[in-house]
Amino acid sequence: MARLSVTDSLSLDEDEIEESFIRAGGPGGQNVNKVATAVQLRFDVRRSPSLPNDVAVRLMKLAGNRMTQDGVLVIVAQKYRTQERNRADARERLLALIRRAAEPPVKRRPTRPTAASKTRRLEKKAKRSGVKAMRGKVRDP
Repeated sequence: MARLSVTDSLSLDEDEIEESFIRAGGPGGQNVNKVATAVQLRFDVRRSPSLPNDVAVRLMKLAGNRMTQDGVLVIVAQKYRTQERNRADARERLLALIRRAAEPPVKRRPTRPTAASKTRRLEKKAKRSGVKAMRGKVRDP
């Protein structure tokens, strides 16, 4: 039972990844119609014992339309002509996505505008108001 290292503290069991090979479009000549070189990688995020809950939730948000209703992440790789290179590409894309999800989000620290920036804003506002006020009809004295 091999394990794929995602980060220093996180690794996936290879049994959790399901791969199937399908026919790919694109370059390959006559070979493209005979050989299934594209890889469809499926990873069940919801039922994965390897992923902590917070990482799984972030991964489901990051995955977007690659996530099925059942919580399965589907990655299709067909960039290369060989099955092995597409397989490696799909796995690397999965690991990169999990690495992004493993990074905890940075908390936002609320800031306040400085007194000088408030003054500048009000001065610009008054100047703009003056410009617009001058756009009215010209009256005869």
